[in-house]
This record gives sequence, C-alpha cells and structure tokens, in this order.
Amino acid sequence: MPIEDLLKLITSALTDMKGKDIVQLDVRGLSNVTDYMVIATGTSNRHVKSLADEVSFQAKQKGVIPLGIEGEMSGDWVLSDLGDVVVHVMQVEAREFYDLERLWNPALKENLSSAVEPRV
Repeated sequence: MPIEDLLKLITSALTDMKGKDIVQLDVRGLSNVTDYMVIATGTSNRHVKSLADEVSFQAKQKGVIPLGIEGEMSGDWVLSDLGDVVVHVMQVEAREFYDLERLWNPALKENLSSAVEPRV
C-alpha cells in the first residue's frame, strides 16, 4: 500500500473513532526506524486502546500487518508499528509529558537551538 494511502487510512480510522489532536510528522532523515509518525490523543485508557485497535483493524483489512503493538495493557500510550508509519495513541498527560511533536519536529529544534545562547 502506498504510504500516502496508509496515512489517510490511519487518520480516517482515528477520526472516525473520535481521536483528538491528530498530527502527522515526516521523520524521514531523522529516523531510520520509520518514515512517518502519527500522534493522536484519547480521552481514557479504554479510548486509547479502542483507537489503536481500530487503526490495526483497518490496516489489516488493507493487507498491512502491524510489526508490533506496545502498551495495550496500560492504555496510557499505545504504539503501533506499521513499518513506514508508527502510530502513537496517548492520553493527554502522557502526550504532554513526552512531547513527541517537539522531539521529532526539526523546525521546533531549530527554533530552540537558536534561542539558546552558547556557553563560553
């Protein structure tokens, strides 16, 4: 499946299940593990798990088998590895704490590094 179609499928599955604040990050050149990350917020442990389950279900229906799924038991953060795309579904607290957008967004990194004065 072309990566653009996979990204649309993931975003659609998350939107249909009422996922919040869905973000796609292009991490090509920043990571050798994946090309894209999709991050979404769920409102509870059950919602996070349901969002991740729906993404996996929809992907499997199109022939994309998840390489791994982590965090299903806790429900604070479920990571689904779909190869070219890694999906992070998190509760608000976990998303704010780990701040993956800031970690993986090169524009934010550049802005931060230019704001920090070098020590002499």
